[in-house]
Amino acid sequence: MENSIKIILKKGKEQAVKRLHPWIFSGAIRKIIGNPAEGDVVEVFSDQEEWLALGHYQIGSIAVRIFSFRQVEPDDLFWEDKIGDAYRLRLQLGLADNPVTTVYRLVNAEGDGMPGLIIDYYNGIAVLQMHSIGMYKIRSQLTEILKKLYGKKLTAVFDKSESTIPHKAGLEVKNELLWGELEHTTVTENNCFFYVDVKEGQKTGFFIDQRDNRNLLSAYCLRKNVLNVFSYTGGFSVYAARGNASLVHSVDSSAAAIEMTGRNISLNQIPENIHQSFCADAFAFLKDINNQYDIIILDPPAFAKHQNALKNALQAYKRINQLAMEQLKPGGLLFTFSCSQVVTREDFRKSVFAAAANTRRSVGILHQLTQPADHPVSIYHPEGEYLKGLVLHVS
Repeated sequence: MENSIKIILKKGKEQAVKRLHPWIFSGAIRKIIGNPAEGDVVEVFSDQEEWLALGHYQIGSIAVRIFSFRQVEPDDLFWEDKIGDAYRLRLQLGLADNPVTTVYRLVNAEGDGMPGLIIDYYNGIAVLQMHSIGMYKIRSQLTEILKKLYGKKLTAVFDKSESTIPHKAGLEVKNELLWGELEHTTVTENNCFFYVDVKEGQKTGFFIDQRDNRNLLSAYCLRKNVLNVFSYTGGFSVYAARGNASLVHSVDSSAAAIEMTGRNISLNQIPENIHQSFCADAFAFLKDINNQYDIIILDPPAFAKHQNALKNALQAYKRINQLAMEQLKPGGLLFTFSCSQVVTREDFRKSVFAAAANTRRSVGILHQLTQPADHPVSIYHPEGEYLKGLVLHVS
């Protein structure tokens, strides 16, 4: 690359790059040749000036997000090939072009070799969520690639990066329609139906990453009483009811989420006597439910989004799991999750162990859960495994 900006690493710091880890931390940099702005493409070299990688420069502890370990020109064709590879994987997984599941993740950042970029597909609507200025700068290119890839199946491209883009670059980023016509849409997931509001909904509009875990839940629900805590728009509730549960209760502190849950219950033609919603604080609700539930689902929002919140988050996981275990019917099941990236699998398990120990009940692990295959984790970037879950049998 002519007139490129060069990042020169300190001695020994090239080893992580040679192991294909996609992040370069600011403390690993010896010097910078050039004056990069946030989002610029930079070349990375070892202390001996051996070429190592291409990436996007950013301000912060992660200074470079690597998108290629080969010397290439990051032009339209390069990104088209990258997204094409991601799409072919989703075809292989049986997700793309599937009439019973019309919602999936097309690009999962580092897991698909595109750090800083999320693309979710909602029955014709592609939602982009950028976590780096470098990806934000090429959103027009990405839009054209998606139009070419999907053809007439694509109805809109929406940028939902307002809450995820780094603010240190000083850009005034707003969620906005990049192309097409945007309306509320209905998606199908394993023959269950859901309304999705990509503008106002959490994440990109729906918790796509729980698809396989919702499906697993439905297999356990026959003639069971089920409580879905932190229910959001009722994903687990719909699957429980479709799995022939005797009753399903949904709890969320957001009135808007409870309203959407009701719409999704109606959309799936679930009888009114099966389901009931409660707009309430989860911790307060769990304090006195009198062992009436055979299955409890705990899928809270990220208790820790940053490392400095980790200690408090682990205490919160312990407390909420202890409450659920204390109130669960003997022989019942607890589906419990953490979506906090800074909470490791071991951290989460220790918190749940501490909760179980405090209840002094017999607890066994039936399943250890994670994110689905359209949220791949690069073996070189284990940090990408953010979703952790356990299915526990509580005697």
